[in-house]
Amino acid sequence: MASGRWITLPAKGLGGALLALAVAVATAAEPQPCDKPLYLTFDTGHMAVAPLVAEVLARQQVRVTFFAANERTKTGDGSLGSEWAGWWRARAAEGHEFASHTWDHVYWRGDVAGDPQRFRVRPSAGPDQGRELTWSAQQYCQEIERAARRLQEITGKAPLPLFRAPGGKTSPRLLAAAQGCGFRHVGWSPAGFLGDELPDTVSNQSLLAKALRDVRSGDILLAHLGIWSRRDAWAPAVLEPLLAGLKEKGFCFRTLREHPAWRDWIAQGR
Repeated sequence: MASGRWITLPAKGLGGALLALAVAVATAAEPQPCDKPLYLTFDTGHMAVAPLVAEVLARQQVRVTFFAANERTKTGDGSLGSEWAGWWRARAAEGHEFASHTWDHVYWRGDVAGDPQRFRVRPSAGPDQGRELTWSAQQYCQEIERAARRLQEITGKAPLPLFRAPGGKTSPRLLAAAQGCGFRHVGWSPAGFLGDELPDTVSNQSLLAKALRDVRSGDILLAHLGIWSRRDAWAPAVLEPLLAGLKEKGFCFRTLREHPAWRDWIAQGR
């Protein structure tokens, strides 16, 4: 609209413009060739760095997979609570993927001897935080499913049928129980441990240098949306130079939906 009047395009010109726009949009939406893929994942945490992480990912045009639990945060009612719901919705709109990290960030502590369907666990969040509990396989499945349901509720997007056990601690029995209720486990690659959980005696610059040196094609990378014990926060110092440096080395980023180990499982709607 100009000077209060609608601008009318000739039908032929309009059709050509719309066609060009459609082609441009379709081309932008198509994944580009990726010969050296990396799979960056984030687990929840105190969420103080979450806005910065989102800004960096958008600027670097990197899509990731978030594993979410309802953990204690520096502001709000938990990382999957109402205060952070808008943040998760915005990430869904950007094309990121989501999966369960258990609802109360529940650590597997051991199998119960003589009973393949029971496990010793310890939540690090929620009403049973710090308590040693014994759960059935059904209870553990419900814990995974609760976080997955909440993710779908607040994002409007179905989470992946994957989960990550807190600390990556599992057993063959636990993995079999989780797969029996529709969830496969995802850990991380040795070089993909980015070190944001390490004590402050390990500098951010050394963590950046190590990752740039050691990460290899196909690696699953792990970071967090805030670590309580580390005062020298990792994400503000490392995340953007790491992504830029890895891209300079020819790496590209994909979500776990595209990972060959789980691609078929996800496509089958498991």
